[in-house]
Amino acid sequence: MSEDLSGFSKRSNLNEDDYYLSEEGYIVFTEKYHLKRGYCCKSGCKHCPYGYDVKTGTFNQDKKG
Repeated sequence: MSEDLSGFSKRSNLNEDDYYLSEEGYIVFTEKYHLKRGYCCKSGCKHCPYGYDVKTGTFNQDKKG
């Protein structure tokens, strides 16, 4: 993947610790970013602090957001 993402954080007002690039080149948002955003998007994000389970469509009560 040769896509230039150098301007991504500037366009989206993101800090360097809000995301990272996976080995496959995908943008992965961190738990810090999700908490800063303030709500769950229900997409099954890897670092979701809200405990959303995309398979069941429910929130895990053990995690608090």
